[in-house]
Amino acid sequence: GEKKSSLLNGKILATLFFEPSTRTRLSFESAMNRLGGNVIGFATAKATSTAKGETLADTIKMADAYSDVTVLRHPNEGAARLASEFSSKPVINAGDGAGQHPTQTLLDLFTVKTEKKRIKGNNIVLVGDLKYGRTVHSLTYALAMFNATLTFVAPKTLQMPDEILSHLKENGIEFGQSDSLENVIRDADVLYVTRIQKERFPDPEEYAKVAGIYRIDLEMLSNAKKDMIIMHPLPRVDEIAPEVDSTKHALYFKQAFNGVPVRMALLALVLGARK
Repeated sequence: GEKKSSLLNGKILATLFFEPSTRTRLSFESAMNRLGGNVIGFATAKATSTAKGETLADTIKMADAYSDVTVLRHPNEGAARLASEFSSKPVINAGDGAGQHPTQTLLDLFTVKTEKKRIKGNNIVLVGDLKYGRTVHSLTYALAMFNATLTFVAPKTLQMPDEILSHLKENGIEFGQSDSLENVIRDADVLYVTRIQKERFPDPEEYAKVAGIYRIDLEMLSNAKKDMIIMHPLPRVDEIAPEVDSTKHALYFKQAFNGVPVRMALLALVLGARK
């Protein structure tokens, strides 16, 4: 088997997940273990003193004392930034409500670069819940730095937030908006699909109106470029049909696997490890 690294021997990662996570939490834990470090933490807020009313600041101070780096997922936007003010150790944002998900963006960029050889010059179509989906917020800011062409496909009520669109305009980044995937799929080099974020909708009736609005199936893909790749931060609900999984377009599982090496690199970097 693979030889385990000792790069982060003696270092401790605290995973503080106040919201559910499968891939992000497990890949961070796998990354730390593969580098020879140890992991402490929790996967649900119910198992912590937060359930007794402890503030985030106090929880972070405890993690700061017990570990060398903290990975935080929290339902409130800006939670990781706030946590960093109470911690003397690095804090990594693993998702803050409908805000950002920067480490997902790192593995997304790595995936596009690996498959397409470069990021610039690709037409990247982001489809689904662009209002509440934090992965696409972080990804859009990052893609703007690489001058990728962006197309946003969403119902009007779930389009990309104005502050992000303003950022693109200010930086001269080309983008288009549509509520129809059929109209734009033929020009896509990368199709980045997101689920409708049910847990962020204030009104269940509003969710019902847009649930299942975009569904990628073989018929939809008949108009796509041969080398177009489909990405998805997962979990998926019904937006990508299982029949798509066996096509050469499907890259979302490989994308998820990329989370481990990318997060290994990130942990090594923030902890100052050098080979």
